[in-house]
Amino acid sequence: MRTLALAGMLLAGAAQAAPSPADFVKKAGASDLFEITTARLETSSKDPKIRAFANMMVKDHTKSTADVKAAAIKSGLKPTPPALEPKQAADLAALKQATGAARDTLYIAQQKAAHQEALALHKDNAAGSSAPALKAASARIVPVVEHHIHELSGL
Repeated sequence: MRTLALAGMLLAGAAQAAPSPADFVKKAGASDLFEITTARLETSSKDPKIRAFANMMVKDHTKSTADVKAAAIKSGLKPTPPALEPKQAADLAALKQATGAARDTLYIAQQKAAHQEALALHKDNAAGSSAPALKAASARIVPVVEHHIHELSGL
């Protein structure tokens, strides 16, 4: 019986709790900023598929930034302009240093990782945010991020 209780506690702990509304807005803003900034570098890629994906990133993540900001304001928060987290800044610097096909390869790898993190962030927030407007914004954003992940698998 004790083993079952311990297993249940471990499983319950495996699910991520939604971040606080303020932390979510900060993390979502950083995520979108990373997506937009790195995509702008790739809009000049020689690969038309990567250029198209990068242009989609700029459009979709600009929209999600606006959606999260509006939901934050509706939730009584005062969102500040987004800022990259240290790992994102390092990844951006590495991408700026790369050129040609090596840059494209690095971009795709970074996007796969970044989108998995964004998907987890938005799913957790959609499932458990204490701010209904932010919860609803994440629920709208999840399928968009899932679409990006699908598109990345074809690059």
